[in-house]
Amino acid sequence: MSLAPERLERFARHIVLPEVGGAGQAALAGRHVALIGLGGIGSPALQYLAGAGVGRFTLVDSGDVELSNLQRQTIYTTRDIGHAKAVAARRWLANFDGAIPAEVRDDRIDSHNAGALIANADLVLDGTDNFATRLAVSDACVAAVAARAEPAVFILWGSHAQKKASRIAELNEPTRHCVIRSPHPSPLSAHRGFFGSKPFSRANEFLQSVGRDPVDWSLA
Repeated sequence: MSLAPERLERFARHIVLPEVGGAGQAALAGRHVALIGLGGIGSPALQYLAGAGVGRFTLVDSGDVELSNLQRQTIYTTRDIGHAKAVAARRWLANFDGAIPAEVRDDRIDSHNAGALIANADLVLDGTDNFATRLAVSDACVAAVAARAEPAVFILWGSHAQKKASRIAELNEPTRHCVIRSPHPSPLSAHRGFFGSKPFSRANEFLQSVGRDPVDWSLA
């Protein structure tokens, strides 16, 4: 796809980078990212990926903004308290770049609706905070042959952003169900957003490469 003159001006500093160029920027503009959970991971993900020039988002979160969210969920302000996170996230996006469309869903994602919520996404970024939801998202991605990026930190295993954004069917990679047989509660680090910059950077690279030969998209 080609970029309009105002988009060329907006992303001029990206386009001059050899790692991106005009082709990479145009590829980003044609991509659709589903953000599942708009908290400590989803908030900065939206900022990074919208700033990179991703062309379309699906924003999914069933929660409302709370005062305790504000110190780490970077798109929200005091005026958003009590409002649905998905709606507040779309409002942030509209203020940042009104040319990027976004579908808003305040559903609580589960095995029954996950497939519909991620439909047609090139990349699904799971920033949720419970295993039942993550299993549902992972299974839906496998069914849809979508990529998944899961940059959460698991205190249970002490790992650091070790999940993958990979073309599951093509690479025959393990899914979350290969590791977790059934959903169960687990505490998550309050600092998980700290580990987000590398996964978002890798997501950016992936979105520019969709359609090329499959490669290893490990986030570790």
